Amino acid sequence: MTDTTQHEPDLSGIHLWLLLWKAARAVEAHSTRSIGRFQMGATDFGVLEALLHKGPLTISELRQKVLLTSGSMTTAVDRMETRGLVARSDDPKDRRTRIVGLTPEGRKLIECAFTQHSEEMEAALAGFSQQDRAQLLPLLRRLGRTAEATFHTAPQVTGVNGRRKE
Repeated sequence: MTDTTQHEPDLSGIHLWLLLWKAARAVEAHSTRSIGRFQMGATDFGVLEALLHKGPLTISELRQKVLLTSGSMTTAVDRMETRGLVARSDDPKDRRTRIVGLTPEGRKLIECAFTQHSEEMEAALAGFSQQDRAQLLPLLRRLGRTAEATFHTAPQVTGVNGRRKE
């Protein structure tokens, strides 16, 4: 005899997190392979993409777009400058600030990489109709905002040994 009872879906936070984690890892695998074809990682792609679509930016503006620490952003820009993909210049409005912009080589690379990456992300998400995507978009935004807002106000959880995790 087979069990035909229908079970309610598990809507717990831990189950939803697990599903999101697995989905994010699967999409990330596509992304890593796609971007890696251009000898760069996600950070460099993010910086170059921001410069492609926003134009020259200060290091501080880039940090906000790509969500990196100051030190990590400086390291990334140094690396891309060494490769000839970006160049720094003085900000005419503020001599203390430097502006980062794409070089012709950097523009050529990111235009090609962005086009290819867009196509590969479409393939990775082929199972989602435009209607599915329209429904998912606000939910993911709300999830991100909620998780970020509650991160610092969430109660401290104790570890296995009963001590508070800091």
